[in-house]
Amino acid sequence: MVRKIIKIDEEKCNGCGICANACHEGAIDIVNGKAKLVRENFCDGFGDCLPGCPMGAISFEEREAPAYDEAAVKAAQEKKGLEGHGCPGSRFMTLKSSAQENSNPGKDLISGMSAHPSRLLQWPCQIKLLPTQADFYNGAKLLIAADCTAYAYANMHEEFMKGKVTMIGCPKLDEGDYTEKLTEIISNNDITGVTIVRMEVPCCGGLQRAAENAIRNSGKFLPWQVVTISRNGEVID
Repeated sequence: MVRKIIKIDEEKCNGCGICANACHEGAIDIVNGKAKLVRENFCDGFGDCLPGCPMGAISFEEREAPAYDEAAVKAAQEKKGLEGHGCPGSRFMTLKSSAQENSNPGKDLISGMSAHPSRLLQWPCQIKLLPTQADFYNGAKLLIAADCTAYAYANMHEEFMKGKVTMIGCPKLDEGDYTEKLTEIISNNDITGVTIVRMEVPCCGGLQRAAENAIRNSGKFLPWQVVTISRNGEVID
């Protein structure tokens, strides 16, 4: 049937997730850092998602689309135990806490052991989920890290993450290539430097190549470095 349904301009979308949160029917998800209408039969065409979009990326259009399926929406909501189901784990935010701002480790109130603060400055941190534009990129240094490095290298937060926007991925397990997205992030934001942290295993070369190609493709002259971590947790170059 031909009906009114929302249209998302992915070129304008910054992946903030406001629309996914506003859509009580759960028609919108954040996919690879962009809002997408993933369930056309969940969109009622009322446009609750429109007013909150800071980029003006959402509009109405009349086109062939499945009919709104209220029963399917209710069933999905009941299954998830939610009133809507935009994914909160995909919505980006800047993380500011007293623990992060304090450079001195505190004490774990339960065990009494020394507790080092998290140095994660933003959410999300997965490359696939990060938006291509966000305030936390302004004047930022990027840490592009293989996800295994945080487990292999004990002092990852203090030595590498502190003061940087952390971006993690696994080129062996994640689908696709990071180059295009990393190029967009570096090109469209005020990035001041890049650190690439990888494991010594060959598959991590894909992450390094993607990051290096993104820097070249951006046309920017940025300070950057590559750090390699051994499987027993040592910096080897």
